[in-house]
Amino acid sequence: MKARIRLLLAAFVACTLVVQANTPPTVTDPLDAKIYTLKNGLTVMISVNRSEPRLQTMIAVRAGSKNDPSDNTGLAHYLEHLLFKGTDRFGTKDFAKEKVYLDQIESLYEEYNRTTDAAKRKAIYRRIDSVSGLASQHSIANEYDKLLASIGATGTNAFTSMEQTVYINDIPANQLDKWLQIEAERFRNPVLRGFHTELEAVYEEKNIGMDNDGRKMSEATLAGLFTRHPYGTQTTIGTVEHLKNPSIRKIREYFAKYYVPNNMAIIISGDIDPARALEQIEKTFGAMKPGTVPAFTFTPEPARSAPTEITVNGQEAEHMQIAYRMPGAGTKESRVLEVADLLLAYKTAGFIDLNLRKAQKVQDAGSSPWILKDYSIHFLTGKPKEGQTLEEVRDLLLSQIDLVKKGAFDEATLKAVVRNLKVDQMRQYESNSGRCFAMLNAFTTGQSWEEAAHHLDLLAQVTKQEVVDFANKYYGNDYVVVYKRKGTDTQVAKVEKPEITPITVNREDVSPFVKTMLETPASTVSPLFVDYAKDIQRVSIKSNLPMLYVRNSENELYSLYYVFDMGKNNDRKLPFAVNYLQYLGTDKYSADQLAKEFFKLGAEFGVSTANDQVYVSLSGLGESFEDAVRLFEEMLANVKPDDAALQQLIARELKSRADMKLNKRAILNEALRSYAVFGKHNPFTDRLSESELKALTSSELVATLRGLTQYAHKVMYYGPQPAEAVSGVVAKYHAVPATFKPYPPATQYARNETNENVIYFVDYDMVQAELMWLNKQGTFDATRMPTISLFNEYFGGGMSSVVFQTIRESKALAYSTFGAYASPAKKEDPHYVIAYVGTQADKLGEAIPAMNELLTTLPRTEQSFATAKEALRKQLETERITRSGILFDYLAAQKRGVDHDLRQDTYASLDKIGLDDVVRFHSDNVTGRKYAMCVLGSKNKINMEELKKYGRVVELTLTDVFGY
Repeated sequence: MKARIRLLLAAFVACTLVVQANTPPTVTDPLDAKIYTLKNGLTVMISVNRSEPRLQTMIAVRAGSKNDPSDNTGLAHYLEHLLFKGTDRFGTKDFAKEKVYLDQIESLYEEYNRTTDAAKRKAIYRRIDSVSGLASQHSIANEYDKLLASIGATGTNAFTSMEQTVYINDIPANQLDKWLQIEAERFRNPVLRGFHTELEAVYEEKNIGMDNDGRKMSEATLAGLFTRHPYGTQTTIGTVEHLKNPSIRKIREYFAKYYVPNNMAIIISGDIDPARALEQIEKTFGAMKPGTVPAFTFTPEPARSAPTEITVNGQEAEHMQIAYRMPGAGTKESRVLEVADLLLAYKTAGFIDLNLRKAQKVQDAGSSPWILKDYSIHFLTGKPKEGQTLEEVRDLLLSQIDLVKKGAFDEATLKAVVRNLKVDQMRQYESNSGRCFAMLNAFTTGQSWEEAAHHLDLLAQVTKQEVVDFANKYYGNDYVVVYKRKGTDTQVAKVEKPEITPITVNREDVSPFVKTMLETPASTVSPLFVDYAKDIQRVSIKSNLPMLYVRNSENELYSLYYVFDMGKNNDRKLPFAVNYLQYLGTDKYSADQLAKEFFKLGAEFGVSTANDQVYVSLSGLGESFEDAVRLFEEMLANVKPDDAALQQLIARELKSRADMKLNKRAILNEALRSYAVFGKHNPFTDRLSESELKALTSSELVATLRGLTQYAHKVMYYGPQPAEAVSGVVAKYHAVPATFKPYPPATQYARNETNENVIYFVDYDMVQAELMWLNKQGTFDATRMPTISLFNEYFGGGMSSVVFQTIRESKALAYSTFGAYASPAKKEDPHYVIAYVGTQADKLGEAIPAMNELLTTLPRTEQSFATAKEALRKQLETERITRSGILFDYLAAQKRGVDHDLRQDTYASLDKIGLDDVVRFHSDNVTGRKYAMCVLGSKNKINMEELKKYGRVVELTLTDVFGY
């Protein structure tokens, strides 16, 4: 009977499709992707992956910022934001009443765009703000996000780039039908509501970009490469002037033009039945009407006989970038470009890796291609050492291209490149996200899936002569160099803050469409939690060397780890010593030769240190496991001192430390946060001083490396080999003493008590201001984890959370904001209340009280709480900890002093936790607390007197928070 139903279903699907272009399974298509085209032109791409009962989904539109009107740049990106706002059926209490005001807003924006007088524009904007407030009384904020949360979706997001706009969700496999109904409705008739508050979020995003030197460099590079093509003549986020003058009508026109099924794709990977999925896609998306998509045309870029040099100024460390313009996706040249790039920089074995990075001739360097439909771009990047000019880095990078032109590589290297690419592809395809991005790339660039699936085979056919010919043809003088120098950017044109009255979000209301979706049942999925006793095999390699083993039955990849329960807190030389390892050779191999040998084996090694742990790792193809372990152990046991390498490394370490003080992410998230938590003496600042670094000797660092395995450690393995075989190989090559040495005692750091409101302020020249609240709580308590998990989901867990709805949706105060009750990694460490807002400097006086209000009183919303609980339930039911994640989850549980998967406790307790419990938790742990607040921003832009209203202000220098 089941077979007959399946045959009937297949017949139905075939009838509803114009083309059922099902790619025949081949040995070279590891995704076994099913590609279909519906009658209305919609592309459907499906890859089956049974590793967990979830689906990665993408809805792609083959249009991006290159399709923006030249007089309205940023339009595609802004439309992406607005497609989270709902339709005439959801996101609204009464659309007929709401539409009256929405039409007025649309007309007012058209009037606003035609008006040049500043006073008149301000008056019109006040009317827009006023009418928007009236419209919001009839709307319901974040109903899309509530819907997705209710079905257990995670990673709900979207992005716009030059050639595509993509909407992303990760959903439980049993929720596919509901997801398709929601998405079909979302694209049926989107309503562009909440326009001016969402525009403010885009303003914030623009300001963030103007604070980001990397983005400024990228825009300058593209503008230099493309003087005629939109890749360079306009940016994805748009110009300041265009953002100030948006047109709802033009956005609507853009949607009608490009958001048609014959220009869209639904891409899914996961635990799915393709035939049944196609039936549901046809039911939900089959009614979309195809349209005539304007053909994109452009004037080819002229060849230039000399490089274009551009200078960009900013606060971050100096670096530079070279970019070449190349043929686009699907061409033979684009494939040869990929190979040329990998010869230059790939897994520490390319020319740049060996000759510049490993030889320490620059602070850092690399290369990467960006293969787009119309053109490809090859980027080469470099950072100078102390005393080195950007021009010198440029010349060193160009000299590596010359090696490719001269053919200073052999066919064996090309084969090794392809072997390593196969390893990378296996890793990518272990995840549903990786599979979807592979299919997405083919759709966006217009490649056939057959060609995309055979991509590695095509790369393997590239010959040395083809690479040499390509290099000599395309790496000429037609390139762009952008120098990012340290200095004030006088070109920054901040998007000024408009006056916005908080809008109504109507948290308690539910539209009929959403109510129906919430009440529609779905098949159930039983949760599956990790059983540390059953899911991990324990093996004794030697009497004192335990191994934790998990079998890989999916592919031929392995990961081997040696885990030490000591780290920087035990020995401050450890981080520097393990970094030194990559520059050392042995009696048998030089450092360069070691890199090449590992590359030939398709293997990678790494040694990393944390404050309390060291990981020594090896990964690669199972077929070369024993050879890789032998080489790895030979390296660890026989590294030779290299004084010249050490001196260069010390100089680069000091330069790196200086550069960190220019990086706002490092200042806020590492230095300033550590200072607020611990005070002046903390794990971040407790590092080798400059004098201690310069006093280091090669022999003592090598002794540290060679002596690492004299300390107690455990082995962890995830891979295809049987446990006995792994144990035998490790026992053969991994020497350990009969008795391990005791770990050096760990330094203990006292944490600050948050007994008063203190504001730690660091001055940094930036457009935005970033704020972080911290309150120290009691030590880890596993019994509270169920309530904590539900509190976080409700309070600050996503776009439908209380924090996001209030700070961004209602008050338009931030692009990024969150709040959480953060749990520690170790049982002896405390929990923390943490909150964050990234906002404009002139909004500080609004952003701080807005977050303080949420930290004082938790809004009660029964509907939002029910959504949060259901979201958490479905996430727990369908989340699977797999592969090597099982091993690391076990280690994390050990650190917390628990012997089981804590998610199991949360799932079992969900029905016992009500909104009253969450409100009580907030009252007991958040309300009335004092906070250490970290503030990073420009003293010239921030009202320091305003800051003093919220606590004792402590102005800190970079030397204070970095300790040097």
